[in-house]
Amino acid sequence: MRNFLRIGVVVGLTIALMAFFLRSADLGSVWFEIRRSRLDLVAVSMLAVALSYVVRIRRWQMLLAPIGKVGFGAAGRATAIGFATTAVLPGRLGEVVRPYLLARGEHLSASAALATIVLERLLDLIAVLLLLGVFLLFFSETIRTGEPQLLAALKGGGLVAAAGAAVALILTLAAARAPERASAVMARLAGRLPEPIGTVATRFFTRFSTGLEIVRRPGRFLGAFAWSFPLWLCVAASAWSVCHAFDIPLPASGSLLVMVLMVLGVSLPTPAGVGSFHAAFQLAVTGFYGAPVDAAVGAALIAHALSFGPITIVGLSLMLRAGLTLRSAVDLASGGSGVRGSESAALPPVLDAEARDRVGPVGTE
Repeated sequence: MRNFLRIGVVVGLTIALMAFFLRSADLGSVWFEIRRSRLDLVAVSMLAVALSYVVRIRRWQMLLAPIGKVGFGAAGRATAIGFATTAVLPGRLGEVVRPYLLARGEHLSASAALATIVLERLLDLIAVLLLLGVFLLFFSETIRTGEPQLLAALKGGGLVAAAGAAVALILTLAAARAPERASAVMARLAGRLPEPIGTVATRFFTRFSTGLEIVRRPGRFLGAFAWSFPLWLCVAASAWSVCHAFDIPLPASGSLLVMVLMVLGVSLPTPAGVGSFHAAFQLAVTGFYGAPVDAAVGAALIAHALSFGPITIVGLSLMLRAGLTLRSAVDLASGGSGVRGSESAALPPVLDAEARDRVGPVGTE
């Protein structure tokens, strides 16, 4: 019942956001705008998106390096499958499937691999907030239409997100620099839980903390962080190219603002950011740069298709080749289909390699 309720909420949210996105659009005019868009700039946008995934995979390799040497191909396959899972299923399950698949294939601790995903998301948040800060400090005068309330909300949200990122970074640094102390705190917290859950939670945290090893190596950690900027600049370049393909005069600096709102859009738990991505993109180019609504809607549809379409097709193809289905991906994210009864309740969302050996292999359909 709870799963049906969650799915119902996600479907309702998706429909509401798509209705908001299309509320003022003339679909015939939108189709005309799409047909007359410049294919060369659409191709440039697709190339920028592809390059962003290449950079993301390379950065993940760097985060994984302290726990095991992982090839680009293995990291790329797990990334594509993870993003495809997130694109077609609600709840961002791909964020859990991705490290689990990599750990299973490369004989790593899945708990430690999951920690690198947490680090990855933290680096993404910090990089996006820094780029937003650069825009607000140096380029806010490029905004062409007056939306003071929207800009004020963006600034306020950025400050709240920055505070949250700072707290998360401090906690991550503390856990990485003083693992014994962090484990002791976790043990005290786990002591208040029922015995099976507390034991598993403590073991999970211990292995999870090994994935933070790179934080104890400042040079490598900063190197991985540096890769975050070309990643998000590629996303910004993709947005700029799509806008100009639709004759929307978005300045290069304005693509940073559009990119930030796109990130906010995909943070909502709709599959592939459907509705939320579109509405955020449209709001950015119409609210801040005065783009015509129909051109903005067409650009948003194409930008979304380029951002999620190719990676989803590649990821689903790789899933089929690996003998995985969407159902088995859900099983991976929820603890593995080989776990039953009370034992399943005591396990964390991701099983490490040793736990998987004890409870049996993850089944496929």
